[in-house]
Amino acid sequence: MQFDLTDLALFRDVVEAGSITWGAERAHLALAAASTRIRNMEVSLGAILLDRGRHGVTPTPAGRALLAHARAILEQTERLREDLSVYAGGAAGNVRILSNTNALTEFLPELLSSFLNAHPLVSVDVEERLSDEIVAAIADGTGDIGIVAGTVETGELETYPFRQDRFVLVAAPTHPLGGRETVTFAEVMDHDLVGLDRAAALQRFLSDRAARAGRRLRLRVQLRSFDGICRLVEGNVGIGIVPETTARRAARTMDIRCIALTDSWAVRDLKVCTRGRARLPRFAKLLADHLLSSPSVGPLHDGGMEPPAAAP
Repeated sequence: MQFDLTDLALFRDVVEAGSITWGAERAHLALAAASTRIRNMEVSLGAILLDRGRHGVTPTPAGRALLAHARAILEQTERLREDLSVYAGGAAGNVRILSNTNALTEFLPELLSSFLNAHPLVSVDVEERLSDEIVAAIADGTGDIGIVAGTVETGELETYPFRQDRFVLVAAPTHPLGGRETVTFAEVMDHDLVGLDRAAALQRFLSDRAARAGRRLRLRVQLRSFDGICRLVEGNVGIGIVPETTARRAARTMDIRCIALTDSWAVRDLKVCTRGRARLPRFAKLLADHLLSSPSVGPLHDGGMEPPAAAP
């Protein structure tokens, strides 16, 4: 049984993506080459590692055992590379961050820019997920650092306060809700919406909230950015739900109204979570320290908008 680091990294990527195609893309391998490597691993081991179905792949018991060892070996290899890079005249490393939509859009770009400029040989992989998915992924070693909503249960993970923002409704002044100061999500669902792509963590969250109420969102257009949402809202195509920081920034140049959502979940106290800062690889710890040492930015409450009750 002989597996190299490329095999192990590919297998991890395939399992995490739930697809050999997407796993191959993450690993920067051609699909044919990735499929051959997976088959060769199964032949070498003498056991099936993946259950292949119409909607993707899942690890078998043998695959789950291999995944645990692969993650441990790859993490230790990364630590070795970082430790030895000092003697090679460099400081190279890779950090994996999992973030919810709000933090990824509003807070991470500036912080990652300053960190990466200070560490030019470090690379950072960033993936957007729902908060509960992030907690599970950090716990099992899929990522180094997670940024999640403050209301999610994090179990035994170490957590630290990060930022605060909230979601608001944006609408054209002529829209039926455009003259409101506050609105409930139940009222929002009665109107056409401009939203994010269905795969976006926030859009999945909002669809789930609607489903819990026995409703479906009336999505008229789906885009890939909050800025795009605000632009179509300005044209009165529909209304949208975006972070307040985004809405306030867009309102400086667009004719849109920012309306407070009164639902408790609209308040977003964000926190950083890890399996333990002391256990992080060198550059992951440096990035975690960088995220937590930067000045915190709270929500904006100008323009007659009063903050709703805090989330439980």
